[in-house]
Amino acid sequence: MSEEDISEVKRILEDHERRISALEGMPEKLKSEGKKLSIKEFVLTKNPTDDVQRTLVIGYYLENFGGVEAFNVKDLTEGFRLARERVPLNMNDKVNLNISKGYLMKAGEKKDNLKAWVLTSSGERFVEGGWKTEA
Repeated sequence: MSEEDISEVKRILEDHERRISALEGMPEKLKSEGKKLSIKEFVLTKNPTDDVQRTLVIGYYLENFGGVEAFNVKDLTEGFRLARERVPLNMNDKVNLNISKGYLMKAGEKKDNLKAWVLTSSGERFVEGGWKTEA
C-alpha cells in the first residue's frame, strides 16, 4: 500500500469518526443549535415501558428541552398531552414512585403554588442509559 493509499484510508476513517460522533450527540446537538425536538419524538426515542418511566422521561424532556428548572403536575400533564400519551390517573403516585427510586426529588421552591420536582443525577443517568440501573 502506498503512502497515498494510507492517507486516503486515514481521511476516510477520520470522516467516519466525525460523522459517528455527530450522530451519537444528536439530541445534544439539536438542543445547542436551538432546533426543537418534540416531546413526542423524545418519548419515542426513549421507549418507556410504563407510566412511571413515562413520567420520568417527560420530566427529563421538560428540564432539558422545555426550558424549565422544575416541573409540577400541570407541566407533566401538559407534557403527556403533547406527547399524545394517556395521562395517568394519579400523577402524584407516579412522581412518588420515581422519588422512592431516587430519580426525582422535591424542588427547592413551589412552582405556581404547586409542589415541584427536579430530576436527580441518578434519574438523568437512568433515562440516558436506556433504563439500566448502575451496578
